[in-house]
Amino acid sequence: MTIAMTSSRGLNDQPRLPNSDDVLWQAVLNRDSRFDGSVFFGVRSTGIYCRPSCPARRPRREQVIFFRVPEAAERAGFRSCRRCRPRNATSVNPQVEMVRSVCRFIEERGGELPTLEELGTHAGASAYHLQRVFKAVVGITPKQYAQAFRVSSFKRDVKKPGASVTRAMYDAGYGSSSRLYERAPAELGMTPAEYRRGAKGLRIIYTLVQCPLGRLLVSATKKGVCAVRLGDSDHELEADLAGEYRFAEIHRDDEILRKWVEQILDHLKGGRPHIDLPLDVQATAFQRRVWDELRKIPYGSTRSYGDVARAIGRPTATRAVARAIATNPVALVIPCHRVIREDKSLGGYRWGVERKRSLLERERFANAKNRD
Repeated sequence: MTIAMTSSRGLNDQPRLPNSDDVLWQAVLNRDSRFDGSVFFGVRSTGIYCRPSCPARRPRREQVIFFRVPEAAERAGFRSCRRCRPRNATSVNPQVEMVRSVCRFIEERGGELPTLEELGTHAGASAYHLQRVFKAVVGITPKQYAQAFRVSSFKRDVKKPGASVTRAMYDAGYGSSSRLYERAPAELGMTPAEYRRGAKGLRIIYTLVQCPLGRLLVSATKKGVCAVRLGDSDHELEADLAGEYRFAEIHRDDEILRKWVEQILDHLKGGRPHIDLPLDVQATAFQRRVWDELRKIPYGSTRSYGDVARAIGRPTATRAVARAIATNPVALVIPCHRVIREDKSLGGYRWGVERKRSLLERERFANAKNRD
């Protein structure tokens, strides 16, 4: 299959790559080097991101998420592939290269948050133009990128041998402990001290059951459900949970979680349109806004990514909305399966497109049955 680079005009009348993830996925399958430097793909199962021409074995489609610049992939938690070295790829698009230059400038400033005017001066562009181009390429604003970089710097430094929370806090650019601690629940999922210990002492229980969509894992802390995942095997789901909470105390307890699991199973059978469970999930402010909006989508209905973006007051943030949806840690409870593409095609789903199709068909059937 031949993939043509589109000539549609984008910002500043520069040629741009197609926005269709299907086209980008085909480029990955074809190892099309023409996309190197302008598209990068992250693989959720490995935590690694690559350029499209990477010689590594192709992952499953539902495990892939696309980025326009490597810095965005790294801010999302992906590591650079050692085989294809995506950081070294250069783009033929001057706008992408401008954005990458701004990202490097932010990173070189450490934890200091530069003003938009300073970034514009560095890039040789007006603050307005830079903001518009940066958001179009990365999906977030330069300020949000700088804040995310500061958080990741803290995460990296606080885990170093002999490091202290206070030293890592100031090195990352936090002017006071209150600034760090007020953002910690959303960005770290725990206190800074707990994060430094690698979640040591955090107790997580989980259970595994069979459901109409395969195997279902539900895990929880003392505060509420922290993960709901779908898969094909218990080993796969348990390994995924252990990898996310490497130093937590994780135990299986089928009895304590039984009532919560029954709610989810009843929901899958069409007997409970809404799942009302206490949640303990980490999220940025943007992710939380998106997830809250997903919970407003009526049972048996769908919305497009653009609909969700408009509903939260960010009509141009469709890509950022899609990324927030892709990182939803509690399947079904936050119904990310109800978001589809503008053309009514299903789009991606972290747990597999066939499961998404089955969920939507089940909900439509249950609604029709209740009307009769």
